[in-house]
Amino acid sequence: MPAVVQYAGRLSEGEPERDLLYRYSTAIGATVIYAFMLFLVLLIAGFDRDVLALRRPRSWPRTLALSAGLFVAMFVAIALLEQVLHGGQEQGLTPDGWQPEHAGAYVANFVVIALVAPIVEELTFRGLGYSLLEPYGRWLAIVVIGLVFSAQHGLVQGFAELALFGVGLAWLRARTRSVYPCIVLHSVFNGIALIAAVAT
Repeated sequence: MPAVVQYAGRLSEGEPERDLLYRYSTAIGATVIYAFMLFLVLLIAGFDRDVLALRRPRSWPRTLALSAGLFVAMFVAIALLEQVLHGGQEQGLTPDGWQPEHAGAYVANFVVIALVAPIVEELTFRGLGYSLLEPYGRWLAIVVIGLVFSAQHGLVQGFAELALFGVGLAWLRARTRSVYPCIVLHSVFNGIALIAAVAT
């Protein structure tokens, strides 16, 4: 249902305003939504850490190697797709340039997008979602979670990029049996995107 709302909003309202991340209200609104989403996920999971994959990876050195390889592969693949699909432009959240007078609001939104969002989204999709689908097959869970993760963002041009990202993170979750590496990788990707948006 949230995906339908996202797509409907996109069709009726078009792209969001380019200065949304320079507003405190954006960070506050997103935090409220993520808090509610997290509560529902925890409730559905029965507050079970195992269902949410909140456990140490099997091997930290192996996890670091897998994460580094996946990061490079996804970064290159998404950069190539962006040249054709322009999914980042479609999302329209990143501002056109740096506005130092709104630095506080940008930092608040940075914290939400690079920390809060990855935690909640990873617990939702690679935690609870993957655990619910894994009994039907590992690759089914990986692909479906990637597609659902992408669909909930409500983008058309950016669908393939987000699906690839979602599938990659689900694969990492399957290989490490932990959601922690997914949270870190998701956070790094979002952080890089936000820094690059105002650094150019």
